[in-house]
Amino acid sequence: NRTLRMKYVFLIFLFSALFSNDQIPGNDQKRPILLKGGTLHTVSGDVLKEHDLLFAEGRIITIDEQIQPSPDTDIYEIYGKHVIPGFVAAYTRIGLTEISAVKQTNDHSEIGSINPNVRANVAYNPDSDLIPVTRSNGVLVVNSAPSSGRISGQSSVMELDGWTWEDATLQSPSGLHINWPSMKTEATTDYQKKALKTAKKHLSTLETMIKDARAYMRLRKTKSRKAENYHPEDLRWESMIPYVNKKYPIYIKANEVKQIEAAVSWSKRHSVNIVIVGGKDAWKTTDILVKNRIPVIYEGVTSIPMRRFEDYDQAYKTPNILYEKGVQFCISSYGYAGSTEQLRNLPYQASMAASYGLPKDVALRAITLSVAEIIGVDKQIGSLDPGKDATLFISDGDPLEIRTNIIQAYIKGKKIDMKDRHKNLYSKFKEKYRQLEILE
Repeated sequence: NRTLRMKYVFLIFLFSALFSNDQIPGNDQKRPILLKGGTLHTVSGDVLKEHDLLFAEGRIITIDEQIQPSPDTDIYEIYGKHVIPGFVAAYTRIGLTEISAVKQTNDHSEIGSINPNVRANVAYNPDSDLIPVTRSNGVLVVNSAPSSGRISGQSSVMELDGWTWEDATLQSPSGLHINWPSMKTEATTDYQKKALKTAKKHLSTLETMIKDARAYMRLRKTKSRKAENYHPEDLRWESMIPYVNKKYPIYIKANEVKQIEAAVSWSKRHSVNIVIVGGKDAWKTTDILVKNRIPVIYEGVTSIPMRRFEDYDQAYKTPNILYEKGVQFCISSYGYAGSTEQLRNLPYQASMAASYGLPKDVALRAITLSVAEIIGVDKQIGSLDPGKDATLFISDGDPLEIRTNIIQAYIKGKKIDMKDRHKNLYSKFKEKYRQLEILE
């Protein structure tokens, strides 16, 4: 009835007001900008000290030791400062959730287990209060993904700035997400037997899913009117066509050895491209990953070991093992779908890996260009190269050092508001203690 509808509308406006940021998105770049004399971490090449970087209309134009700007160029002297391509989060739910315990702020899950037609970007909330906090630490682009059911849906690469989800979308879709079933075969209790039966059912579903999608694709291609009438357009199977055609990858959430091996075998049988997400046991399966050219989005460098008998630092040193064995990989934040609340700590995941053997330049690449390559946007972002988007930030120190502060960020040349809830609260309580004469 009308009263009930009005209550729902009121609740929507209430939650929009409670859980939204007050930042104003940046304006499109109008004038060229020259960053003069900084240390440029190109990622794709060398670290260039005391170099200039010029960008205009949202793209990097030139990198050189001395650039002669045009009269209409805004010049910023950044001697002693660092310029770094924006960090990229490979797997997260940011924009799809605000507070996990508040149901009304979550839009990352759909009813049912098989939802390949779900798209993350249309549910993305550009007013999330988590966005300013995240980009304040250099994370400027994310691969935001749904997370429910067996086939969760399609992720989208989103820029952390914009009035609407359309403004923020860099690429959609970026891939299809599947939560791989448990491969445990031991079942002694009733609960374990039930879980094993469910896992077998899900594995059977995954086996038939690609076959059905290919059959649907062939049926849709036919010119026969009779065939069209027999099987009209189905959004779920229509969404599968780019994946059976290998246009986009399928992201498979898998951590244990048996899961990874089963997922690789499945991809070979059905001739699809996959990316392993999670990959806790990827260090044990490097041969099969290299042989089949399977990338890994490694989650949880700062997490504890999966098993009691493993080394205490196994999670810390796994990225270096993957690097030395030649596995294509990147580093993601830990937790379910990228632990949205901890996404701002992404650079510290990379720095921990660097502390345990991963070369520092590779660690930086693992949260910039390597991510962009795996999620398919490396022609646009991930490194400081002429022709790429001017999605970058200026810092006062080493990008992987926890004491480093981000001074200013740009997304496609747009100057980003660097305020956030954390900074506002810091200023508030600093003033409180000053007024109470606890601090000078």
